[in-house]
Amino acid sequence: MLLEIEDLNVHYGRIQALHGISLTVDEGEIVALIGANGAGKSTTMRAISGLRRASAGRILFGGDDITRMRADRRVVAGISQAPEGRGIFPGMTVLENLTMGAYTRKDKAAVAADQQRVFELFPRLAERRKQPGGTLSGGEQQMLAIGRALMSRPKLMLLDEPSMGLAPMLIRQIFDIILEIREQGTTILLVEQNAQQALSRADRAYVLETGAITRSGSGSDLLVDPAVRDAYLGVA
Repeated sequence: MLLEIEDLNVHYGRIQALHGISLTVDEGEIVALIGANGAGKSTTMRAISGLRRASAGRILFGGDDITRMRADRRVVAGISQAPEGRGIFPGMTVLENLTMGAYTRKDKAAVAADQQRVFELFPRLAERRKQPGGTLSGGEQQMLAIGRALMSRPKLMLLDEPSMGLAPMLIRQIFDIILEIREQGTTILLVEQNAQQALSRADRAYVLETGAITRSGSGSDLLVDPAVRDAYLGVA
């Protein structure tokens, strides 16, 4: 088991955002979290990456308890995140953003090889390598956010709403690349409002509602679950 979350609780002041959720991610899987806005999906990702402290419960990564580990140490351990809203550095070039993604690494030759890998995944970024990130289109910025997350050579990549604000053709392209990243050996935990796209590509998935997991199963099973179809796929 690569990631295990046990009875995780997270608070924002007096407001409890997560109510004892438990989930697992096996090595080599794509696991999706779906749910409405405010369900706790992004909070779960922030707790895993260390950007939000757990108030109770445990987070295990590769069998080690990382619940109290600093966020930067989690990157070194093998967790990276492409956050909601992309979070690129707008004044830095594409190449500088990618270099920032490898800030924990000292192996310069391998970092250069990984930059080339990102450019092979996203040829548009190669064309714009000297362009400031803030001048890229929304789709290109999303590519850059994913590419930057790859630069730390993660064992687990956290993708938070990668399709947000993108045109349908770009959404399909991003999800095809997510599959390719998994094929290259990176495990993926995916938060996504586009439940159809997420479930059709996920090995397994969890449904979050008001900070609690209400359903789980294979992506294909949840695609045909009547309650999921009614609530998240626009199909009664």
